[in-house]
Amino acid sequence: MMARHTTGFFLFCVAAALCYVSASPQVCSNSLIPGAKGDQGEIGNEGDEGRMGKDGPPGHPGASGEVGLKGDVGPMGKAGPSGDQGDKGEAGLDGPSGLKGKAGTTCDCGRYKRVVGQMDVKLAKLRNTVKFVKNIMLGLTESDEHYYLLVKEAKRFKEASLNCKLRGGILALPNNINSNRLVADYVSQSGLTRVYIGVQPNNTDTLIHDGRNSSLNADSNPLNNFTAWSQDEELASSSHNASCVELLSTGTWSHVECDTAMFFICEFPKGRIRGGGGGGSRAIYSTS
Repeated sequence: MMARHTTGFFLFCVAAALCYVSASPQVCSNSLIPGAKGDQGEIGNEGDEGRMGKDGPPGHPGASGEVGLKGDVGPMGKAGPSGDQGDKGEAGLDGPSGLKGKAGTTCDCGRYKRVVGQMDVKLAKLRNTVKFVKNIMLGLTESDEHYYLLVKEAKRFKEASLNCKLRGGILALPNNINSNRLVADYVSQSGLTRVYIGVQPNNTDTLIHDGRNSSLNADSNPLNNFTAWSQDEELASSSHNASCVELLSTGTWSHVECDTAMFFICEFPKGRIRGGGGGGSRAIYSTS
């Protein structure tokens, strides 16, 4: 018991001594009081490099650099399209005269003329032979400008006209005395008395030429003032109601009703047949 009191007293004395030594005006307590600030220490070693931070915003554009040196020539490209043709240039100077040619040989023209004359005679005979064979085989007759084909198939006027057009021609149109006589003889030699031709009287608007009634062909073209009416037909033409015309083997024309069925003659231009043009150049060889 005595020892416990001695220890307590000892601790109290230590505490009192500490309070005395301290210059602090504060009341002594059981807590520790920090001392005065010490001197600055030495600078430590440089630390390790820190981690890379995030990219910052882009900076402002810098100033333009100096122009670089000219580069090498590049490879040649593909050829471009041809340009437009230029203007014609001026005529050049005349060239020097050529050397004089050798003298020609004397021409025996008389002999060549005889040969050419003989060929002309043979060619004329050949043409006559071809014409004869053509007329016999095809039943054609011809003038200087046209071929004529007698179609021995009875048809009415409109049907006959259409048939000729399908063959590449038209109903025969004798528009002068020579062609009219040729076609009439063709009819007579075939043993017929009448055929349709491509003529129609102009009843609606009669034209007067030299005191005679004018006529129109089937395509309404004037007949160059040519007609071949018999005297009786010419005097009675104004009173006829028939609108179609037939050619008699005598060479005269006569009125006929268009619904009458009879044979007819087609006409073809020679130029078309020789050239082979037109859709009817093949059908002409059919006689029906």
